Order: sequence, then structure tokens, then C-alpha cells
Amino acid sequence: MPDGKEWKMMGQKKKTKAKVVCQAEIADGIFDMWMETELAQTARAGQFLCIYPQNGKTLLPRPISICEADKEQGRLRIVYRVAGQGTAEFSRYHVNRTVDLLGNLGNGFPLEAAAGKKVFLIGGGIGIPPMLQLAKELAQEGEAANVSVIAGYRDCRLFLKEDLERYAKVYVATEDGSAGTKGTVLDAIAENGLEADAVMACGPMPMLRAVKRYAKEKGIEAYISLEERMACGVGACLGCVCKTVGKDAHSHVHNARICTDGPVFLAEDVDI
Repeated sequence: MPDGKEWKMMGQKKKTKAKVVCQAEIADGIFDMWMETELAQTARAGQFLCIYPQNGKTLLPRPISICEADKEQGRLRIVYRVAGQGTAEFSRYHVNRTVDLLGNLGNGFPLEAAAGKKVFLIGGGIGIPPMLQLAKELAQEGEAANVSVIAGYRDCRLFLKEDLERYAKVYVATEDGSAGTKGTVLDAIAENGLEADAVMACGPMPMLRAVKRYAKEKGIEAYISLEERMACGVGACLGCVCKTVGKDAHSHVHNARICTDGPVFLAEDVDI
């Protein structure tokens, strides 16, 4: 396991403004937005942004994972599902619209844990977008040949599949069997006879529990990104606490804050 300080080291979070470059609906209720922002320079796979709605009725920012960073162009990409008033507002943003952001937040996936290993990048539903930046960063580290992406969808609307294929071999599972393997991401792994030395995953909790069990059975490391509702995004409100196996060194309780201690955790360290 990489050194904890090295893994969780990140740039100082900053509240800033971004400008919408483009936006499109790429699946039913799922939107793809590029923004011009200085935060692109320090973004890491697995981190997230807090985006502030302008509607006074929606006071709290919405946490959204970073999908892709283009440091040369100074742009960040988010792919999100409309789930309420805040994200519905974001979906109506037009080109050149100013957006208030807080970022980059949380720790990212530890690239060191993938060095020289065969790695599964597993994404389910709206947990697929963070896998794009992770696949991109691993390709830049020369690890592309060792990486397999397993993406789980509801149906044949395979958003981001072509983007992911730029950096790794992609295997698909769909709930209705309309594309790839019918079933779960683990069904796709079994059907294709895939093996790995490590797993990095993001998606709904049932999927993450299954990934944790799979990694334990195989005796391999798994890093999982937990999705949770958040209020502040900076660890002050304790609204996104998860249970941990060990006690926190500071508070001496079996808890961790997903927004600051995560969202990426070594699977064996959290009780899910």
C-alpha cells in the first residue's frame, strides 16, 4: 500500500469561478459539461468538485466527481445525472455561463498501487465518469496495457464508452442484456475470464460491497470511491460519515468523513 501521506497529498482547495465551454445530454438525464477553470491544473482522478447553484432555494453545493481534466486547455469535465433541483439547474447552463466551484476536493485514486500490476477499473452507472480520468492518468504512466475497464450500465446507452476506449480495453455489463454481458460488472469479469492484481472502483453501494467481497476472495487490493450526500464538502458538518474498521487517530471513533478522508478508501478499511 502506498504511503498514506503521499496518497492523500493534494493541492489546497479553493473557491473559484469557472466558465461553461460546452454541455450536452449524452444519455437519458445524464449531462456532459466542460468548464474552463484553473482547477484543471491540479485535478486528480477520484477527486470531486462542489458546485454552487444560483437558485436561492438550493443553498447547499452539489458534489460532482471529476470526469476528465485537460491541463493544456485549462478545462475540467463533469458528467452527472439530474437528481434534483440543483443538478436540474446545472443542466440548463449555457456556453459562457459562470459557475461557482469549490475544488479540488477529497483524495484521488493512488496510481502507485497500480504500478506494474494488472488492474480493473470498475464503474457502475454515474460511478463510470471518474474512471475516465483514472484510465487517462494510468495511460500517461505507461500502464495502459495493464488496465481493463469494466463498466456497468442499465441499458445500451453506453455513455463514455468510446472515451474510455482511448485509454484501455473496455468490457460492458448491462442490467437488461442489451449490450455486453447481461448482469453485473462481476458477471462481465467472469464471462470474459478476466484477472487482475488490484481493483479501483466507483459506483452504487451494492456494487462496491460486491467488489470488496470479490477482492477479499481473490486476495487483491481494492480501492473504492464512496458516493454519499454531502453538505459542506470540507469535513466541517460531519454529514457524510462512514464506518471504518479501525479507529480514527484523532477522534478515536470508528468513523471517517467521506469528503476529506475519502472519497477513495482502501476497501478493507471501511465497513460497508
